[in-house]
Amino acid sequence: MQLNRLVSFFKTIGDPTRLRIIKLLAEGPLHGQAIAGKLGLTPPTITHHLHKLREVNAVYERRDGNTIYFYLNESVIKHYASALMDLSKQDEVKKEIKDLMAERQKVIDNFFANDGRLKHIPAQRKKKLIVLEHILKGLQKGKKYGEKELNEYIKKFYDDYATIRREFIINNYMYRENGIYELNPEEMWAKIE
Repeated sequence: MQLNRLVSFFKTIGDPTRLRIIKLLAEGPLHGQAIAGKLGLTPPTITHHLHKLREVNAVYERRDGNTIYFYLNESVIKHYASALMDLSKQDEVKKEIKDLMAERQKVIDNFFANDGRLKHIPAQRKKKLIVLEHILKGLQKGKKYGEKELNEYIKKFYDDYATIRREFIINNYMYRENGIYELNPEEMWAKIE
């Protein structure tokens, strides 16, 4: 299965409301008004979410008179669950990961000197984020850093510590409160796309 289709499917069903709809439909078919009532949401909201689920074929509909009933497409759900389980075995995914790692390493090699110091900050956002994440590797999760301590750490890589520190905040790598800095969870970090 193509990785982009798998990602699209799981992004779509990853919404909490859509997961709740899937859970309801796993118990049996329902019409939109019933789903809205059970979830305490408006019918237009349910219509929106059902449309998204239909786009990835997770649900299908059947008309009974004037009422449209929605069914969980269990075979599709099982298919994608199976594809997810097989993901680690797929050569395509391994190749993409390997290519991504090679690309990251190339950026690091281009922008850092042999002594580990940053030559200059890349202008391209993607490369800049790779560089910033490389610098972050030496910081500990959960540790609080004073501004002076953080400046000294950054100076090992780049003399303009204020710019790097500011980039850490702008890109949600760290947060600052009363001159104290701490790493954010990785889920909050700016995404390299």
